[in-house]
Amino acid sequence: MEARTRRLATTLMDATTDKEPLVQEQIYNALCYLGEAEPEEILHCCDEYLRQHDKLAYPHRIIILKAMETVVKNNISSLDKSTAKVVIFLASNEMTKSKEVVWEWQQAASSVLVAVGQRFINKVMEEVLTKFQPGVLPHYFVMQTFANLAVSNVFGMVPFLNSILGTMLPMLGMAKQDHMKSVFCYALQHFSESIQEYVANLDQAPDPTVRKDTFCNEIFSAYEVLFNNWLQHREPKLRLAVVEALGAMSYLMPGEKLEEQLPKLIPAVLSLYKKHSETFYISKSLCQILEASVDIGSRSLDVQLDALLGTLHPQICAPADPAVPLTVKNHTEVLRCFTVLACSFPDRVLTFLLPKLESSSERTRVGTLLIMRQIINSAPSQMEIKKPFILSSMKLPLQDSNNKVRRAVVQVISAMAHHGYLEQPGGEAMLEFLVRQCALPSDTPQKPLPDVDDPTSDSVRSISVSTLLLLSTTVDRMNNVLWPFLLEFITPVQFTNALTPICRSLMHLSVKKQEEGGSASLIPYDLNGNLPSPHALTTRLLVVSSRPYTGDSRGTAALRLLHALRCSVHPALEQLWSKRVPLLVEHIEENTEKSLRPEEWEDELLLLLRETLAAVSDNAWICHFVMEMCQQLNGYNGFPTEKNFLYKCIGTTLGACVNKELVQKQLQELLETARYNEEAEWEGLASCFGICAINHLQETLAKLEDFVRSDVFKKSVGLFSIFKDRSDHEVEKIKSALILCYGFVAARAPRELLLPRVEADILRNISQYFSTKVLGIKVETKDLTLKLCLIRSIAMISRAVRGGTKCSDFVLGRKAELVAQMVEFIKAEPLDSMRTPVRQWAMVTCTHLVVLEPQLSDPDRTELIDACLAGVLALPPLDPLQDCDGDGGDAPYTEELFADTLGALQELLKTLLQRNLTPHGLQDVFAHLGPWIKSSREQERQRALELSAALLRFYLGSLNVSTIVPFHNLGVLIALFSPRCSDAVGAVRQRAIDCVYCLLYIQLCYEGFAPDHRDEMVEGLKALKRGLEEPDFTVLFLTCTNIAMVIGKRVPPDQLMNLLLAMFEGLADPDKNCSRAATVMINALLKERGAVLQDKVPDIMSIIHSKLQEVDEEHVRKAAQQTVYILAAQHSAVVVSSLLGSALPFDSHTCAMWRALAAEPGLTTQILEQLLDKVTRDVPYKESRAFLLGGSSERVATPLPMAATCALHEIMSAPESGPAVLGLYAPLFVTLLLRVSCTVGVQLPKSLQGRERRSSSHAAASRSLQPCSCAVQTLRAMLVQGGTEVVAVAVGSAGGWELMENPERHHDGVAVLAGSMARHAGPRLPLIVKSLIPTLSSAFDSQRVTATAFLAEVRKHGAKLLASMVNGMDDRDDPNNLVALEAMTSLSKLLEHLEERDVQAMLLHIAIRIRPFFDSEQPDLRRSSIVLFGNLTKFSEDDCEAFFEQILNGLVTLLLHLQDPKPEVVKACKFALRMCGPNMGCEGLCDMFLNHLREDRSLHYGEFMNNVCKHLMQSYPEMLNRLVLTNLFYFKSTWVDIRAAAPMFIGFLVLHVGEDHCHQVDLEQLISALNLLLKDPVPAVRMKVAETLGRLVRIL
Repeated sequence: MEARTRRLATTLMDATTDKEPLVQEQIYNALCYLGEAEPEEILHCCDEYLRQHDKLAYPHRIIILKAMETVVKNNISSLDKSTAKVVIFLASNEMTKSKEVVWEWQQAASSVLVAVGQRFINKVMEEVLTKFQPGVLPHYFVMQTFANLAVSNVFGMVPFLNSILGTMLPMLGMAKQDHMKSVFCYALQHFSESIQEYVANLDQAPDPTVRKDTFCNEIFSAYEVLFNNWLQHREPKLRLAVVEALGAMSYLMPGEKLEEQLPKLIPAVLSLYKKHSETFYISKSLCQILEASVDIGSRSLDVQLDALLGTLHPQICAPADPAVPLTVKNHTEVLRCFTVLACSFPDRVLTFLLPKLESSSERTRVGTLLIMRQIINSAPSQMEIKKPFILSSMKLPLQDSNNKVRRAVVQVISAMAHHGYLEQPGGEAMLEFLVRQCALPSDTPQKPLPDVDDPTSDSVRSISVSTLLLLSTTVDRMNNVLWPFLLEFITPVQFTNALTPICRSLMHLSVKKQEEGGSASLIPYDLNGNLPSPHALTTRLLVVSSRPYTGDSRGTAALRLLHALRCSVHPALEQLWSKRVPLLVEHIEENTEKSLRPEEWEDELLLLLRETLAAVSDNAWICHFVMEMCQQLNGYNGFPTEKNFLYKCIGTTLGACVNKELVQKQLQELLETARYNEEAEWEGLASCFGICAINHLQETLAKLEDFVRSDVFKKSVGLFSIFKDRSDHEVEKIKSALILCYGFVAARAPRELLLPRVEADILRNISQYFSTKVLGIKVETKDLTLKLCLIRSIAMISRAVRGGTKCSDFVLGRKAELVAQMVEFIKAEPLDSMRTPVRQWAMVTCTHLVVLEPQLSDPDRTELIDACLAGVLALPPLDPLQDCDGDGGDAPYTEELFADTLGALQELLKTLLQRNLTPHGLQDVFAHLGPWIKSSREQERQRALELSAALLRFYLGSLNVSTIVPFHNLGVLIALFSPRCSDAVGAVRQRAIDCVYCLLYIQLCYEGFAPDHRDEMVEGLKALKRGLEEPDFTVLFLTCTNIAMVIGKRVPPDQLMNLLLAMFEGLADPDKNCSRAATVMINALLKERGAVLQDKVPDIMSIIHSKLQEVDEEHVRKAAQQTVYILAAQHSAVVVSSLLGSALPFDSHTCAMWRALAAEPGLTTQILEQLLDKVTRDVPYKESRAFLLGGSSERVATPLPMAATCALHEIMSAPESGPAVLGLYAPLFVTLLLRVSCTVGVQLPKSLQGRERRSSSHAAASRSLQPCSCAVQTLRAMLVQGGTEVVAVAVGSAGGWELMENPERHHDGVAVLAGSMARHAGPRLPLIVKSLIPTLSSAFDSQRVTATAFLAEVRKHGAKLLASMVNGMDDRDDPNNLVALEAMTSLSKLLEHLEERDVQAMLLHIAIRIRPFFDSEQPDLRRSSIVLFGNLTKFSEDDCEAFFEQILNGLVTLLLHLQDPKPEVVKACKFALRMCGPNMGCEGLCDMFLNHLREDRSLHYGEFMNNVCKHLMQSYPEMLNRLVLTNLFYFKSTWVDIRAAAPMFIGFLVLHVGEDHCHQVDLEQLISALNLLLKDPVPAVRMKVAETLGRLVRIL
């Protein structure tokens, strides 16, 4: 076994010369695999191999050494001492063999030594020390190994260090080359670190007597060489190695020596900063030196301090680049240096740092602040008494506007908070700065890619917010500092952006205060007079909650704080707010900014306010509350949303106020102070008055009435002096606001109080505002704003009246006047543009007005609808480029405004439709819309279809059918919309299908289905909408077909024909797209519902024929042919009968209709069969006597067989008929041959003879009507379309066709035909012969003659089919094996039709014959032979054992060819293996083949083969050697994947074979073959070989 293991290992190691990295990796893995099984043996093999192959190049030696390292690491605990010695000796020699440094090779050898040294440190040191002799400069990697051993095995290595240092020190002076000096530095650094770790863990050390001073003298001696001789070397890398070593060594130097060296050492290290851009190692070393100096209490640092500070400070000021990790590490080390210095010299460090906070350099200020944060955190005891000094020095940074400085200040504040600075005087200024940073506004993007190093205001704000929350939640000492101080920042508007973090911090603090206990009120007003009152806090927090998602969910934070302060606001709110406020917070969190409607949310807050006022029920408190609200109004200038909500809060609070005088006073003050120039404020003011009117309608109207009666509008000194200098424009704005106030008052006032005052007070005053009298004539204002306010107010008033109407007992006397006014407004708008929402709001107002009593007259209703349609639909199209900015610009209108206006028009039409929700009412609305739907302008069609779809959806949703009634105009409406599905405008197409969808559901409702019924077919229209998005008309028409199919399924039968007739009329539509859509839909409808139209088929065929005559368009002709085809598919017999009824000879349109029936093989076959039946059903001719000439007779052709023969000729003239003709080859051939025989000498009927002559004279027909000629032409056409044109040509060449028409020579012509068939179409003869045999007893003598002549000729050309196919596989004159291919393909098809005993007789013979083709270079041969092999398994039952042997012979081949490059061969292999499975006697293998080798399933080949081999070795272990040998054959395969699969196959076999059967394999042969394959040019193959070689360890 050892010899075999060595052979395997040697083979693998020989292969290390492979240049492919992936193969090398696999060889390494294989060696490791062997090593896991036989670690000692493999290590010895590697040792022997490397010693014997001394000239092997180092890249290949590296692979072996790395494998040895892995084996050692994984088996170190069980490694034998003698093996360890062998490995150590080898690695030592490999490492030092070359005097030159060969990094990867010697590093690999060194790593082996380090791995062994984990357990055998003494043996390793014993060997390596032999290469470390006094006075002789050691090898580079000897020192490297010592260093790495010191790191990996501290306790084992430190005892050797004294001796090593003693030997090494004299060598330092001998080192002349830089790399040797570097490795000495590397060793000294790691020796020093190892000694420190050893001393720090003496309790675990093997020798606890070891002390640091043991090494002091040696370390100092080394220090002198490094410092005095090497530190100033010109090579930068060496200098860094030296300084890194000096830092670690400084801990071990004698104290007095270190103190003595510091005046030279520190300046020397500091000087390196100027020489190196990469300074991390310098800073790290300096920090170690400083720590060592402090440890010994050095006095030298005092003198060096200024230089240290001056050098280190710029290091921090230079920003660290996160992309360069060493710069970040350098910052960390420098800050550690400052910590060391600040702990020892706090005064001097602060004196140095604090003035730099005033530097003009941003970097200096930022760097200084970073250092301040460091020393505040790391030197707390030393900084304790310096707190006031530090705080006072921060005043200037607090005013800095630079974002980097701001960020650094925030970080300093965070550090200060943790160490008690903010509790000192001046701490509040720091907190205020932090809050101001939390309130920073968001950045406006000015440059596309801001500097990564330059923080944005957003980032400063983010860190400030995090800091504030951190201080309030985790720093307990800050509780009394922040509470209640942060409350002072709630109400000032300038801190609005900071409200979220402030509220969250206060909430956390309030929880802590509650846990501490004390009074219910948390706010100590008696201790701090600057705190905002409960009314101010409540107002502010409630108002900012109105926009809950702004400012990082400000609403949630504000409400939670409000909840926390509930007892401080008012004791009576404890229960209410404890219940309601958390629900509001939950409501915010369950929604998003998009899903939560602002109006809904404001209503929730106003409800809370009303409940709060009811709970408090203290008039004095409420009066104070409302006055506080009014005082805060001006603070929200520039925040219209919040201000308007505050107005609503004021109105709500005034409504709860019982003091009428205060209410009137506050309303008057609001009217006086409102900012009328800002239209956004009118809404808030009007809302306030409206809400107040809920409880104070009389006072509200009185106050507005007083305002109406004032002289303000006459520009004279009025009731309020504040208005006396206003211009006309300003007065119009006041009017607008007041009109709006009336509207809101009407909308909110109690309905029973409102109705008596609507016309007498409200409408009268509004009318006066809107129009004035000049010289007794009523003049309406032209001010747009005033007009819009009027429209909106009337809408609110009419809506309020509508809501208050009971049983239609309220009659609005001014209704007609108001509607007419709105219509005038709409008509007055220009038709070429829409700059204002006048149309929209006027239509909204009309929507509310039309439902009120009295009813509109018909003329008024018609004028209203037409004016509204014209005012919207006739607008010009919007150019997207003009509206790209969203403000309209030069565009005629904005997209948003148009959408709103169209929506208003929809609602108006829906309201009108609602009042007559019947098919008649629907038809009435579409009477107005119809011209727009058919408009020639795209935008008008699009808008009309949008409206139509919306109205139909509304109609459907509103429909409530109590009795089943007919939807009499369904067909008309569907015909109106469905062709629009091919409109050039995509949106029109989309809406058209929506209209059809709704119409079909309306029909279902009228049929009695429930409104929520969902019809699967109609729902399918939704999926079809995507097809209408495509501008490609091919896709469109396909979608139209699918739409029509749905329509066809759901249109009632009584309307189907009318719909079709309307569609047929659409064929002449001038819009070709609609015409095409009509044709497409006709055909789809017929395809879907044509089955019920059997009685109408002749009529439809007649219409088609007439349309073909009328319309000379190619697409119409093609569609008509398609229509004929569809009808024939459903009513083939009726269509055939209709067409056969056409006059002979067929005209061009009838011929085209016949040829349409050749489009699809299945239908064509059916039609051909019917025509064959027509040919044979009737007698071919009738006998007639010529009485005038005596007793002679003549044969006259019967019309039906003749027409059917002509029809066959037309159909078979179409190339598309080929497959059907091929399928009916035998019956067509026999029938037409017999037709020829029956028409020899037969005459045309007299009725057709004249047509024959006319056709010939006008050259209108290219085919003869003579019965026999017609039959011969049809037979020739059949031969051509049946793929046997060569027969037709051969017969023609021999004059056979002419002979067949000759009564005297007819039988000779038949013999020519039979001979040609036998020569050129032999496979066709069996069925033809079978069909002709019964004709020998035919009643017609001509048929008996023809059959006899044909059969007699055929008998001369018989052959044995089966034998010839088998022999064809051995055809030596077939170099390309085409005959063999055809033979195997045919044999596969024939097997199931043959007698089983015949197949079994030749089963083994066939299997052996086809086996060589499995590996053919031609994929077709491989596929056909493998498929045939699979089919043969069906016949193997009687000779199971013999055929099982054939399966085993082919098994390896079939499994390997699953990796065949051709998918069709892989498919064949899957089939064959599935078929072989049941015959193999292994259920597991059979199941695997059936489950994993399905055609539709992908195959993970490696996993599959692993499982296959497992079953093979369990069921047929004795087959191992046979399977291996077969695989060896494929090592030379030309296909790469199969060459790779073969060794993998072997590898899996040996992986699963039992120990008892391992002896079968000839390992020498196998290894030799694998070794040879290792030289394969393809890396993937070599990888598999290496993998298998590793697995062979199982059978050694």
